[in-house]
Amino acid sequence: MRTKRVAPRLIWGVGLNYRDHAAETGRPLPEAPTLFVKSPSSVVGPGEPIVVPPVVTMPDYEGELAVVIGARCRDVPVERALDVVAGLTIGHDVSARDHQYTTGQWSWSKSFDTFCPLGDQVVSLDEVDLAGGLAIETRVSGEVLQSSNTSELVFSVPQLIAWITQGCTLEPGDVILTGTPAGVGAARNPPRWLVDGDTVEITIEGLGTLRNPVVRDLG
Repeated sequence: MRTKRVAPRLIWGVGLNYRDHAAETGRPLPEAPTLFVKSPSSVVGPGEPIVVPPVVTMPDYEGELAVVIGARCRDVPVERALDVVAGLTIGHDVSARDHQYTTGQWSWSKSFDTFCPLGDQVVSLDEVDLAGGLAIETRVSGEVLQSSNTSELVFSVPQLIAWITQGCTLEPGDVILTGTPAGVGAARNPPRWLVDGDTVEITIEGLGTLRNPVVRDLG
């Protein structure tokens, strides 16, 4: 079943949650989920532009599987975690690497307006094989730059929900961005930053494709 996504109250992000992405950064696999939040004001829908402000010089793409919460929950055990999921959609964790590197603050560098495109359709878990893994691909102006599978996740969707809800309440409509696979612009030589006129397409098996153009705001 597919339903319309509601505006999220809160967006949780997860860093270094793909084995292949951790490998390309040269970092060890995390022992616990690395969490940050993105501002709800960063959310845009399919087809809406990613507007890069003049203060951002290193805008990067991160295609991600997004989990939409369907019930108010706290202290959810792993074995019951999928019961609180409304469904899945596609997310794009656009990141200002220059600000991330300068401040070390992930939430700030990932919360600029329009830096969180999300699919507007939520696909229920009975329509996809989440346990078996979903293919994920990111294309920028037609070039495939990320190609992986959610089976590469370090921490699964149930594990992430259980971890986040330890003393922290999730509400219906809240979103968890589960991390990005290898191939980000910052890890390339030379780096591949988003530029004016690019179109980013993120395809996830069973969920469709999220497309957004990139516009440089010259101030």
